Amino acid sequence: MERIIEEIRGELAGRVARTADELAARLLAEDPAYAALLGHEELCERIHRNLRQALEGMELVARGLPPVVSDAAATGTLRARQGLPLASLLNSYRRGGRMLWGALTETVAAHDPAALPRLLPAAAILWDVLERMTDAVTASYRLIEADRAARDQERRHALLDALLDGTGTATGLVSEAAAGLGLPERGRFAVVVLATEGTGPGRPVPEAGAAGPRVLWRLRADREVGLVVLGAYGPAAVQELLAPLGVRAGVSPVVGSAGELARAHWPAELALRTTAGTGAPETAVLDERLPAALVAAQGELADRLRTVVLGPVLALAPEDGRVLLSTLGAWLAAGGSAAEAARRLFCHRNTVSNRLRRLETLTGRSLADPAQVVELALAHAAVTLRGAGGGPGAAEGGGGTGGDRA
Repeated sequence: MERIIEEIRGELAGRVARTADELAARLLAEDPAYAALLGHEELCERIHRNLRQALEGMELVARGLPPVVSDAAATGTLRARQGLPLASLLNSYRRGGRMLWGALTETVAAHDPAALPRLLPAAAILWDVLERMTDAVTASYRLIEADRAARDQERRHALLDALLDGTGTATGLVSEAAAGLGLPERGRFAVVVLATEGTGPGRPVPEAGAAGPRVLWRLRADREVGLVVLGAYGPAAVQELLAPLGVRAGVSPVVGSAGELARAHWPAELALRTTAGTGAPETAVLDERLPAALVAAQGELADRLRTVVLGPVLALAPEDGRVLLSTLGAWLAAGGSAAEAARRLFCHRNTVSNRLRRLETLTGRSLADPAQVVELALAHAAVTLRGAGGGPGAAEGGGGTGGDRA
């Protein structure tokens, strides 16, 4: 093969140059991506260099040496930076390979038709060289693409931080951050915060869909924070969006501009804290959890409230305390109905009434006095929120096993 190519080197060089010119013209006429980026002269010169390198690679492989693919790698880097689609670039290499083989066989046929059979082994060599060249093109292209994606992600994170943490408002960059994220400055927004439960961020989260609000996520060390573009949707749509994730989440009130998102971030965190008592997956909308959020926001006062109002209950044996607290929780959730609380706890109504009378005696609070019911409800919320760490409050909803204890 080397001897045949050596014999036709001069004529082949001319055909390769014409092939490069023809391929450049076809690509510019048929592929809008090339036409938008390059002129004929620049494209022809690059194709010519790559075709020559393919021929040189054939000779090297025939001698047992690896082909040089530096021009191919440089082309991949250049076209990635210019924004040419990878599909267009690889298509040009495939077409170039076919045309190069055509130029090679035509030149051999014109020089010595009898030599054509001896050229056949060169086909496998040429395709091997072309495969290595396209591998080099793809690798260098994707390296630039990955670098660009990383920079884009960093910029996206910076813009989200500017809106969620308030730095955009402080520096007057709200408009720029919103525009960079494709957000309107005014509209209906909310913030959602997901707990990672110690597993670290990275769980698949919904970004957007044909139905439902759009969410832009920012991963933090122990949280996943979402900027929700509600549009015409309400908080219930956010709950539906997050339900399949099976996590604890807090949703802020709705705000009317991108500049108010930092103000909504803390209420979302507070809403999340109201879910801490059980650790069960749920999505808490702040406006539906205001009493619990009030308790969660004031840690020291919550501790005092828990001690002053429910201290005697907390001092009981753990099982006794759990039974009374779960009964109080069920009664509050049932709107003050002993019968409904009994149904929820799988026990008799009289059992619930006996437990509640004992709780009134221990706490000195009457469930017939609305003001004292408020105290008991807030104190119960304080116990429940702290219950994630253990103690009697951790058994909210667990009183059904002690149905016959008063």
